[in-house]
Amino acid sequence: MESRVGPGAREAVFAQLADAGRAEQVAQRLTDGIILGVLGAGERLPSEPDLARRFGVALITVREGLGILREAGLVETRRGRDGGSFVVADDADHRSLITTRLRGLAMVELSDMSVYFGAILAGVAERASERASAGDAERLTAWLDAADFGSAASARTNQGGFFLELAVLSQSARLVREQIRLQAEFGPLLLLGLDDEQARTDAAAHDHAIMRAVAGNRPARAREAAGDLVRGLSELLLAAKARIERGGGLDEPISA
Repeated sequence: MESRVGPGAREAVFAQLADAGRAEQVAQRLTDGIILGVLGAGERLPSEPDLARRFGVALITVREGLGILREAGLVETRRGRDGGSFVVADDADHRSLITTRLRGLAMVELSDMSVYFGAILAGVAERASERASAGDAERLTAWLDAADFGSAASARTNQGGFFLELAVLSQSARLVREQIRLQAEFGPLLLLGLDDEQARTDAAAHDHAIMRAVAGNRPARAREAAGDLVRGLSELLLAAKARIERGGGLDEPISA
């Protein structure tokens, strides 16, 4: 089964930026979308004016951001009637970028980001269990049942999508905005552990536990399951950081 991206995941990639003056933020947001698999290989990005409108930045800022992505080999720009900026498939480059980001963050920073991500997701899950209608829960449960966690790429795409779709069920505009921001900023790092087959199995099981709690209107259980999920992913991320600090790489088993 191919990975599927829900509307929440794409909303996260193209949400307005907090600092409208930095081309680097445009580049980072799109990079995260590519690494997460929300923006697939060969996909044509929205036009430059459309990107400027969605991000809430000037057109020149978008052009500079796309230039950064071209230099990194993540997108290519084609001329002509069917032209535009297209995502380039190169997993080796993606992993190189992630390794660089990990090297630039201290262990305590990664731990703090994980704790905060877990706190927000726990609030999202709790509120969703209180507010989601039976129909809402049924639709997202069906989406999750069909989600593919068989490969690292599809698992990252579907896990990120689940986080954001769950936020929508919370019916809290503030929580949705914060989940979107965190997903764009920290999602590619937190989901590194999904390279591991057992981690993918565990993540899918936690997702289903969250959804059962939401469908059963059990806020405390929803919070607990969300916390368990993020703690497991965080442990794998910190293990990857430790291996990189020892001179290893992301091609080694993260759970080792």
